[in-house]
Amino acid sequence: MALLHLSNSLLAATSDPKADPSTTNTPVVFPNTGKNILDLPPRVRFAPSPTGSLHVGGARTALYNWLIAEGFRLDGTANSKASFIVRVEDTDLARSTKESEESVLEDLKWLGLNFDEGPGDDTKFGPYRQSERSDLYTTVAEMLLSQGSAYKCFCTKEELEVEKEAQIAAGVSPRYGGKWRDADPAEVKKMEDSGAPYTVRFKVPPGSRVVIDDMVRGTISWDADATVGDFILLRSSGVPVYNFCVAVDDATMGITTVVRAEEHLTNTLRQGLVLDALEAPRPRYAHCSLILGSDNQKLSKRHGATSCGQFKTDGYLPDAMVNYLALLGWNDGTDKEVFTREELVESFDMERVNPSGAVFDMDKLNWVNAQHLKAMSVDEVATLVKEQMVMEGVCMPDKTETDSFERMTTAATCLAKQMMCTTKDAATNARDVLDYKLPNTFEELEGEKRELVEAGNFYMVASKMLEAYDSNKMPRPNSANLMEAFLDSTSNKLITEDNDPGGGGYAYPAAWKAFMKDMAQELGLKGKNLFHPARLAITGEFSGQDVTKQITLLALASEFGSAVDLDKTNVVPLELRMELLRGFLGTIPSSFRSPKSGEVKPEASKVGGQSDGAKKGGKGNEGEREMGEGGGDGGGVDYDGPPFSALDVRVGLVKKVWMHEDSEKLFCEEVDVGEDDNRMVASGLRGLVEMDALEGRKVLVVCNLKERKLAGFPSHGMVLCASDETHENVKLVDVPTGAEVGERVFWGGDMVEEMEEGWKENKVGKKKVFEKIAPFLKTDKYGIAQFCGKPVMTKAGPVTSVMRNGNIS
Repeated sequence: MALLHLSNSLLAATSDPKADPSTTNTPVVFPNTGKNILDLPPRVRFAPSPTGSLHVGGARTALYNWLIAEGFRLDGTANSKASFIVRVEDTDLARSTKESEESVLEDLKWLGLNFDEGPGDDTKFGPYRQSERSDLYTTVAEMLLSQGSAYKCFCTKEELEVEKEAQIAAGVSPRYGGKWRDADPAEVKKMEDSGAPYTVRFKVPPGSRVVIDDMVRGTISWDADATVGDFILLRSSGVPVYNFCVAVDDATMGITTVVRAEEHLTNTLRQGLVLDALEAPRPRYAHCSLILGSDNQKLSKRHGATSCGQFKTDGYLPDAMVNYLALLGWNDGTDKEVFTREELVESFDMERVNPSGAVFDMDKLNWVNAQHLKAMSVDEVATLVKEQMVMEGVCMPDKTETDSFERMTTAATCLAKQMMCTTKDAATNARDVLDYKLPNTFEELEGEKRELVEAGNFYMVASKMLEAYDSNKMPRPNSANLMEAFLDSTSNKLITEDNDPGGGGYAYPAAWKAFMKDMAQELGLKGKNLFHPARLAITGEFSGQDVTKQITLLALASEFGSAVDLDKTNVVPLELRMELLRGFLGTIPSSFRSPKSGEVKPEASKVGGQSDGAKKGGKGNEGEREMGEGGGDGGGVDYDGPPFSALDVRVGLVKKVWMHEDSEKLFCEEVDVGEDDNRMVASGLRGLVEMDALEGRKVLVVCNLKERKLAGFPSHGMVLCASDETHENVKLVDVPTGAEVGERVFWGGDMVEEMEEGWKENKVGKKKVFEKIAPFLKTDKYGIAQFCGKPVMTKAGPVTSVMRNGNIS
């Protein structure tokens, strides 16, 4: 018997499971009956169970549904009809909580996955909590009973258990035998009159099959009659079972598309049978792979943070989380991995979702988050860092409205932005900078710090710094303008990179640079032999961010009325550091108070630049020889070769790509590098990179190599890529958002004017110059391109790659 479809509203019927359906005031409606699902605007749903936090797997499911609805709104005239629905499946009353529901909804809001229909707005197809729809389930069950698609089963638990044990003993898969399926109506009436409890079972039609065209997995079918017995719709208590609720909800809410995890695939059989009996068209299904941990097992708490709430607390951006979650099983057909929300909406297509399991990679998430942070201004990031400064105990919560809090947050953001993976990094970095990690005595030193002191230069450098401090000759931050180190000298805007010294010609950074140069001349030291000891003496670490910015942050934290929470953050002011340093120097054995005899003289040290011998052949690049002077250090890399500025590396835009006619390994590319005419470049990327991924993409091109003919094609340059040690896995180097075509790429140790001098001396390079530099061009664990441990930069930020710990060539 067909069901009637007479109204667009659902009316609560009696909650008595034995109620007569004729007492229902308003019939149930299935909006999609008689319609082709493919012709309808998408109505998609995310149906969380409020028994815990929103897991990243659930978040990805919600995201894919949201993207389908949002993508439809970009196309067609019926934009407003696409709907993203949130339906709370809270029939597990023992585990479901209101707090969990609120947490899930808050996480969806944080991710920006705003729903069109859901809890709190029950005007259309609501209510949207299953616990509030029990009358509806009872009504539909009665309708199925009346049309003969369901029946009442009076089997006791004991009877069912005996039947199950017998089937197992016989080697048969347990299933209900159908005792009450075709029972005599008189016997049924007798049992009802006696008050015997019963369940309502669905009557699986003989020989029935369920076939779906899954958008992710293709055609899937089940022999329903052989797979499942007559399954329960309503328990004897009147409580509906999960699959019945889902089918009824999908039918009455007009759901057209169901995107969910593959673990729900087996539920599709029962839900499909119920929908067929209700004459409600089945939605299109898409069952996505599970998200796996690093051990290829289902992602769980044992793998670390898995809830969206925790990622929010840890300083991840909602746009970055959305970006990364989308990539867990989907791509747009290119190598592109960083998407804005708008780009995702425009590019997303369920047809490109991969059925294989996706591994949740924290390093990859950190990289994606870092790329989104780099694309933001300092002011935008600083706004997000404010919350972290309080949560991490760096600043006091009752000081958030003060000028001190504003300046501390801004300074901490400027200091950390270049290498930030999360907004929390700015706060934790600030806490580390404010502390002083030099131990009280030499005997407490360990590892590389001990080796540095034992080399002998530390005692000389630290003693000279103490002497300058005592005589008031050591430069200190300008108390009248403590923020000058974080302001660009030309625009007076906040700096975006740590290697920008900040301030003008008479500011603290400039004074510190002059101070270090004078000390270098007086002591006869340079490079790591000078800068590492100086940094260790004043900061307690021999590597890190720009010294002047660190000490400026310390000055901001030490000023009267500072917002810093001194109970939770160990702030060691400069004055105390100098006294601690003085005491430490007294514990250094005399054998380590000067360089050991027979060692290479300090003047011959080479870190990130040319040796004195190399200097005789040309002016070279002072900024590269004395790494750390303009901001940071070189990480102790021993390098004796051409300066980075010997290469003319520019941002190029690939205008056209085609396959080399005579070589199966080469692509030919026409690249705009900011010159009057585009350059023709041949690269061995064929078979390693998709051609579509190259065209229209910004790349880095080495422009001052001599012309080479590759299989007869004249190539005027080289496109830089990153690869693993085997060179089998090759990825293009990523140019930061905002980098200009034709812009000259520079090294983190360069000063701009010195870079220009280096370029004038190297108008045309030879391949052997690049071959000397290439072994020192690498990507670090975050994918940041580096030369001798310092970042390779554009004006828009550092160059990166998805290939971490790789080689650049």
